[in-house]
Amino acid sequence: MKDRETPIEATNVDALEKMEYLPIRAADKSRWDLLSLGEVMLRFDPGEGRIVGARSFRVWEGGGEYNVARGLRRCFGLRTTIATALVDNPIGRLVEDLISQGGVDTSHIHWNSFDGVGSASRNGIYFLERGFGLRPGTGVMDRGHTAVSQLRPGQIDWDAIFGDEGVRWFHTGGIMAALSESSTEVVREAMIAARRHHTVVSFDGNYRPSLWRSRGGRQASIDVNRSLLPMVDVLFGHEGDIASAVEDHAHRPAWHTVESFSAMAQRIIAEFPALKVIATTVRNTTSANRNGWSAFAFAHDHADHGLRFDDLEILDRVGGGDSFAAGFIYGLLQRKSLAWSLNCGIAHGALAMTTPGDSSMSTLSEVEALMSGKLKGTIR
Repeated sequence: MKDRETPIEATNVDALEKMEYLPIRAADKSRWDLLSLGEVMLRFDPGEGRIVGARSFRVWEGGGEYNVARGLRRCFGLRTTIATALVDNPIGRLVEDLISQGGVDTSHIHWNSFDGVGSASRNGIYFLERGFGLRPGTGVMDRGHTAVSQLRPGQIDWDAIFGDEGVRWFHTGGIMAALSESSTEVVREAMIAARRHHTVVSFDGNYRPSLWRSRGGRQASIDVNRSLLPMVDVLFGHEGDIASAVEDHAHRPAWHTVESFSAMAQRIIAEFPALKVIATTVRNTTSANRNGWSAFAFAHDHADHGLRFDDLEILDRVGGGDSFAAGFIYGLLQRKSLAWSLNCGIAHGALAMTTPGDSSMSTLSEVEALMSGKLKGTIR
């Protein structure tokens, strides 16, 4: 990756400072800074051991879209809420309690009745080994027939949330869209309502092969993403998430320089002109607990490459990308420059991977210290 030779703030231009390219609702006219739509599952963590031999697990809550809301609440102090669905039994109420402990509002949870055995509707769980050295992390999902995958259009009053309550930013992603045909349509319905009420919409491609296996694989996910992108302002992803065919993406150059990333972003925006911002993380894996970590962003005909961690020591990599998204969104909501927002996301993601669980345990002061180089780390 290319080194930066000038301070990152030197790249700012007036249009970026004023955020003219991304109008955001005023905070005092909105109840929520961010609403996320997505599944929240229980994660069972065997710690340093392996799933097959575990006799006890630590339990966390987690989910790609939810993690963004939690990071913005716990680390950055913003007002966030989650739209999801759970089964009304002790497991679902445990998930609700964990969400509440993270500071995220739970008033937009849709509750399914419990049939006593979970044959009609379930709460999702997953087991995850963190991995170490040459042994990669291993995840085992148990999320079939979950309550959120059964959500249907019309079950959540989006106009009441986006209009009456007011939301500055709406975030969802490819995981929620993948859960079922109906969940795709719930995502679409929410995006339409968000745009109707002048709420910024962000979408994280977050392709998961296991979720798309029964729905047509990678190409089916691309088709869904392409149908949603006309309603998206901020994309977390890259060309592989939206290329008209996987083969079209395969022969294109890597986007590991500002120049190649800028070219890729311009191709995407030329096809989907509603997009205003594109951000993409870059991870180079040396081992399960040592990664290179950085990111790029593009907005208003301008691309930036943020801080680089060439050899980041990792305890638990799950949620690093979601924490990047949270930090990046925080910067934009605070009317910071693209460069500052990018570095905030990179630093927050890096810190999130030094603690267990899906979600960030960092503070804003720690993020800012890492951005400024005051925390020990291999950044340049």
